[in-house]
Amino acid sequence: MGSNYGISSTAAPQPFDEVLQCIADYVSNSDWNPSEEALETARYCLLDSLGCGLLALAYPACTKMLGPCVPGAVLANGARVPGTSWELDPVQAAFNIGTIVRWLDYNDTWLAAEWGHPSDNFGAILAVGDYLDRSNSIPGSAPSTWTVESVLRTAVQAYEIQGILALSNSFNRVGLDHVLLVRIASTAVACRMLGGDAKTIANALSNAWIDGGALRTYRHAPNTGSRKSWAAGDATRRAVQLALWCMTGEMGYPSALSAQRWGFQDVLMHGKRIDLTQPLDCYTMENILFKVAFPAEFHAQTAAEAAIHLHPRVRDRWDAIDTIRIHTQESAVRIIDKTGPLHNPADRDHCIQYITAVALLHGSLQAEHYEEAFAKDLRIDALRNKMVVIEDPRFTSDYLAADKRSIGNRIEVIFKDGSANEVLEIEYPIGHRRRRSEAFPLLIQKFLANANDRLPQRQIDAIMQLWNDRERMLSMRLSDWMGHWVVSGHYPSI
Repeated sequence: MGSNYGISSTAAPQPFDEVLQCIADYVSNSDWNPSEEALETARYCLLDSLGCGLLALAYPACTKMLGPCVPGAVLANGARVPGTSWELDPVQAAFNIGTIVRWLDYNDTWLAAEWGHPSDNFGAILAVGDYLDRSNSIPGSAPSTWTVESVLRTAVQAYEIQGILALSNSFNRVGLDHVLLVRIASTAVACRMLGGDAKTIANALSNAWIDGGALRTYRHAPNTGSRKSWAAGDATRRAVQLALWCMTGEMGYPSALSAQRWGFQDVLMHGKRIDLTQPLDCYTMENILFKVAFPAEFHAQTAAEAAIHLHPRVRDRWDAIDTIRIHTQESAVRIIDKTGPLHNPADRDHCIQYITAVALLHGSLQAEHYEEAFAKDLRIDALRNKMVVIEDPRFTSDYLAADKRSIGNRIEVIFKDGSANEVLEIEYPIGHRRRRSEAFPLLIQKFLANANDRLPQRQIDAIMQLWNDRERMLSMRLSDWMGHWVVSGHYPSI
């Protein structure tokens, strides 16, 4: 495939910005291999992400977004959308898959200077991979047959691009949403999946950066809303489109990041340089955080777990509670410390007080606990009104420490009569790398629970048979794997 640098034939070619070139070289390196730990972790990420997508199909607010962009715009032998019968072009399929995976805020998470959900990239990876494996209609596609292992290797790279960029580059602090990094990572791997070489990938990446970033408006009061649940799908959709365009030879922009006045850094980052603080390999996948038990913003995961453990100790003493102190990290204070009315599920699942109150009241936390009918329980706001959120500098420091990356919370329940307070602190959530052996069996339970209401039992059994035969699963054609997730005659959009 031809590519050009967006310069006249008489001008000397410009080198691409270092970040663009490093990502393009990493993705196109045929000698790169992931660690065994990264590959096995990616296998769990794939199953967990698809399970989260199946669960999301129970929510009409999600399903109304699905299907073709206009009625009837389906594609024979196109990419499948798990849990449905849709067969779509890879651009719209990426939106559909990315949206269901992300909808309930229940998929895996990465926390750093910038946070996000690298599993969002499965929207692009599965859509492009299934499309290629079913049709092989793109000349030069590589490999011509896509296996589950091919997908997992690609996922490790997408996770790494998003995760390493997030280590030292904080886009949310200038008001940009973290799905920017989903678009960057998905563009790189989608272009490579389509057969792009390093130059073509760099061209596509430059266009992805030039797109700028979505504002975080929809994540914060007073505008918190459902767009935060489809924003990642939108990012993967755009990534696949950019990759397809650049495979036609569409030009790139070598100094998209660094150009004075007009580049990404000057326009959107106040001149701060975008950089990669370490070589791209497998670090992100090896250290990914799983949401094992609680569909809630990750900074509150240990708060939810602590509150559930406290539930038996306080459940008969609601009226006796004077104050509830939540000691947490600076990021949690900035992002999910919310007082006053909460207007919708998107508002509630990003409120540490709401999450803690529900977990204390019920000893559990489920997706349905954010819905309007459940939120009418007056006890929830009564407890929220007794809460104080406090930054603990130790939690903030350990959250940022490369050798810890903990997400600690401490819940302290203080009673009016001065009796012994109830206190519980949890430093590492169940899905942390330090609790991985504890997490994996629970992830299987989570998947089975998520799949139970969407897939026929025979399909669940077939998926689990493949899961338990690791080598067979890895060598399986992706199109065959995706076939196990089709629900005949099920078109869940309006």
